[in-house]
Amino acid sequence: MNRNQRVGFGVVAATALVALTGTAVYAAIPTDTTALREAVTADAIMDHLAELQEIADANGGTRASGTDGYDQSIDYIEAALLAAGYEVTRQDFLFNSFRELSEPVFERVSPDPEAYVPGVDFYTASYSGSGDVTAPLQAVDLVLPPGPTASTSTSGCEPEDFTGFIAGNIALVQRGTCDFSVKAANAFDAGAVGVIIFNEGQEGRQETLNPTLGDAFSDPIPVVGTSFEIGNELASLLATGTVTIHLVTDTLIELDVPTTNLIAETPTGRDDRVVMAGAHLDSVPEGPGIEDNGTGSATLLETALQIAELGIEPRNTIRFAWWGAEEAGLVGSQYYVDSLTKRAAKNIELYLNFDMIGSPNFARFVYDGDGSAFGIKGPSGSDDIEALFEDFFASQGLVSEPTAFDGRSDYDAFITAGIPAGGLFTGAEDVKTPEQVEWYGGLSTFEGEPVSYDPCYHQACDSMDPIADGADADLYEALNEAYGGALLYEGVITNVNTQVLEEMADAVAHAILTYAMSTSSVNGTAKASPMAMERAGDRLGSHFRR
Repeated sequence: MNRNQRVGFGVVAATALVALTGTAVYAAIPTDTTALREAVTADAIMDHLAELQEIADANGGTRASGTDGYDQSIDYIEAALLAAGYEVTRQDFLFNSFRELSEPVFERVSPDPEAYVPGVDFYTASYSGSGDVTAPLQAVDLVLPPGPTASTSTSGCEPEDFTGFIAGNIALVQRGTCDFSVKAANAFDAGAVGVIIFNEGQEGRQETLNPTLGDAFSDPIPVVGTSFEIGNELASLLATGTVTIHLVTDTLIELDVPTTNLIAETPTGRDDRVVMAGAHLDSVPEGPGIEDNGTGSATLLETALQIAELGIEPRNTIRFAWWGAEEAGLVGSQYYVDSLTKRAAKNIELYLNFDMIGSPNFARFVYDGDGSAFGIKGPSGSDDIEALFEDFFASQGLVSEPTAFDGRSDYDAFITAGIPAGGLFTGAEDVKTPEQVEWYGGLSTFEGEPVSYDPCYHQACDSMDPIADGADADLYEALNEAYGGALLYEGVITNVNTQVLEEMADAVAHAILTYAMSTSSVNGTAKASPMAMERAGDRLGSHFRR
């Protein structure tokens, strides 16, 4: 049955006459989004986040896919959507889960002993094996100083790179060219008992690597990622003598773990022009994921509920999605896109992605759909989505900046399939600049140390009470003061900034309703963007894969 013939939520809103300043010019009938924006509030979103925190608290402090905490998060959102009249479906799938069972160790035993800090100086590679090894370090085909461009180094990419490698040593390899899994597998085959992968060294390739080996990797050795500075220092020490390293990783990989995507549609709207909006619902195993990505998930839920409450009947079908296993490598959204028929994919007019939209030390980022800032252009129509968000923020007197389609979130599967995409982001582990402090407030440094957009990113303190969960109390009190109390919920400092959450919620509601009521298309071609696919290939979710 055609959706236009179904019983809808209530009063049709397509005849709205007053256009918001900055409404995109391609919308044939400008839509006044004021009522929906006013209805979707940060207060209500924070109430949803409090519910997600309660779920995590009852389930070992996590809402990671494959856990009871995730399943109960799905139940909570599904129940609210069904009560509001949405058509709700679950899409079940399997994935291979990875988690660390205890804190990893990376130490230089000799010369000059030094213990490196996990999460700062190094990360355990996702899908690394377990091990506790102390052994000499051996460099493998390094390019130092680094080449002039990224991926100059082929360190560890060929079995021949390990000619002369001494079995029982730990391999030191450099980022570049091939997937980290290839480097690690070649090292294991050569007899390495551990692998240290350091960043390549060019501008933009100096920070501490957070690598993934992918869920197909199965060699039982510890693998860690580190910065160019540390890798370069180790290589310099090797030039003068023996370097002994101690590595410990304690990991668990479980195969074929069941989890779920949740999909909800409006009962009215054109089937052949679906406006899709998504957010991943899962957290990392280490914490409850209240900012990442409770904020995106709760904002979508509240937007959906208020569309129903206001009796809005969209001209185009609105399809909301809550993705599973994003933190395991964008598994849920990729599974969904792979499951689409050619016709079903073509019927998706565009995809809007909302992943981390309440960072405590925020910036306002809009995905760079036209590629003008980063050279990574989305499929045709993505430029229109970027312009809509930019125009909206400008109409509100708010500064925004572009952020790259770098493959870190669930838009990746959509742009690879040629579906126009865009969305919002307020920052993760990167450091806030002094210029951004002028634009957005907050802190670029605290007690002489740089401050990231989200100091609790991928940690237990990404919660409704970060100080109680291990965050730096002085830093969070300073952030809350800098934002005039915007981190408070019921008198407690949280890991969510309600100022930017309100601003992002307005932009989310505006974009969804504008496209839902549009009589024209943004989708000029179904062709994928080769540049987007090529550049996004460096990432698999929040991890680098090569």
